[in-house]
Amino acid sequence: MTDHAPVSVLIVDDHPVVRDGLRGMFESAPGFTVLGEAPDGVAAVALAASLDPDVILMDLRMPGGGGVDAITELTRRGARSKVLVLTTYDTDSDTLPAIEAGATGYLLKDAPRDELFAAVRAAAEGRTVLSPAVASRLVSAVRSPGGGNGNEALSAREREVLALVARGTSNREIARELFISEATVKTHLTHLYAKLGVNDRAAAVAKAYERGILGGRK
Repeated sequence: MTDHAPVSVLIVDDHPVVRDGLRGMFESAPGFTVLGEAPDGVAAVALAASLDPDVILMDLRMPGGGGVDAITELTRRGARSKVLVLTTYDTDSDTLPAIEAGATGYLLKDAPRDELFAAVRAAAEGRTVLSPAVASRLVSAVRSPGGGNGNEALSAREREVLALVARGTSNREIARELFISEATVKTHLTHLYAKLGVNDRAAAVAKAYERGILGGRK
């Protein structure tokens, strides 16, 4: 699907050298176009509104406006752009707020080029992308005792939806595969989020692995 139109990217990082490196990498690869760069979260939100990129590569810790605040604002505005966090840090204090704020994925800056390209393509399609280190942190984070919710059994249909989400399937593809409407997919997701005690796809998948609802990761 994304083979035809290039994936448009906005690069957000406070280090010019990092921005230059990422721009060069994406501009030299087929299937991508770099629309612009921003040095902080505030500029990123403004540029996202004017440029409407498919994917925003977002650093987290930036003077002048951090990534989590920017992701929160983009989510509040209902921005079409997907946010893929690309950072040096994988601590809980960085990972969880970014994903809770609405980031589609979270990669570390030491990710290989091909992994980064694949992650941007996946993010553009609305699929969740987590580096293994981040995924394991999410699993341990959702183990923390959280007020008694998250123990209700999932229905067979909710399990089917969750399994497809774990494979990185978009809502539209889930609807097609299960012969249901996208609105129904969203309803199932809302219900299973409530039952698992989570707020989004990434946390739902992490919780499901931790509880053994989904099989163990390879």
